Amino acid sequence: MLVVRRPVVALSVRIAALGLAAVGIVATSIAVTTPAVSAAQNACPTGMFPDLSGVAGPGGGYAMPKVTVTCAGSTMTVTSNGMPGYTFVAKTPNGLKEQKYTWAVPLKPVKKSKATSVETRMGTLGFTVTGIPIYGPMEGPVPADSAFGDPVYNGLLDSCGGHTGYNSDYHDHTLITTSECNLAKRRVLGYAIDGFPIYNEYGCVNKSCTKTVKVTSGYVKTGNPKTNSWKAYTYLASGKAGQLDACNGRIEPDGTYGYHATSTFPYVIGCFSGTPTTQSGEAAAPMPPMGGGQQPPPRA
Repeated sequence: MLVVRRPVVALSVRIAALGLAAVGIVATSIAVTTPAVSAAQNACPTGMFPDLSGVAGPGGGYAMPKVTVTCAGSTMTVTSNGMPGYTFVAKTPNGLKEQKYTWAVPLKPVKKSKATSVETRMGTLGFTVTGIPIYGPMEGPVPADSAFGDPVYNGLLDSCGGHTGYNSDYHDHTLITTSECNLAKRRVLGYAIDGFPIYNEYGCVNKSCTKTVKVTSGYVKTGNPKTNSWKAYTYLASGKAGQLDACNGRIEPDGTYGYHATSTFPYVIGCFSGTPTTQSGEAAAPMPPMGGGQQPPPRA
């Protein structure tokens, strides 16, 4: 159930989380022609959250997904129980249970001159429009033989790019843009906790978005991603059209900034271009700390 609240008008629609798709690949889809300005940070973006009424849900007697979107002043608040809208398939020893997420992000984020690293951030970097937390391209300390490695490379994710963590919390490490995952033909797939939207793998060439280009990550594999994924990839700026910046984002034709989901590392967010907001409660819960409190070594 998605409930959208505005200062004057209230409306309710049903929503669910992700569906089934191919693991680790952001599937090629036809870019929608919704103008980039529709996702700009100027108003409550309720239209970016899909109506997924009739979704089957995770099955097995699990609760159905519930998402609420509220805008007040300069802040958008999204609550979610974190449940996927497709059959849950366990990829870790952890179970699945409802969560109590509340994300508060700015409607008008500001791009900073210096990005904020996410290399040691073991928790939520953003959330999908279907209410699922988005984690970075690094796993925790378990399994030990692939500690802190790339979960996509290591095949630890289900067919929608997610799995459950230690708190039986379902989260994504990559976004799959297929109809089974309820993200096909959607321009906006989610929002980072700095407030910037997360677009699909197509970038608008003009303001009306009648022309698009497939964007690409600038990271190349320079090591073994099985362990400590951030040491296995290096960002190399090529100057080629469609290449994203080190945060996996770009300036859109209308002048706004946004991240893009890609099929290769870092998959969603490589660093924060804006100021990441401090969340609270379960939305702020981190993954187990690197090496029992140790931070990963700096990238070579």
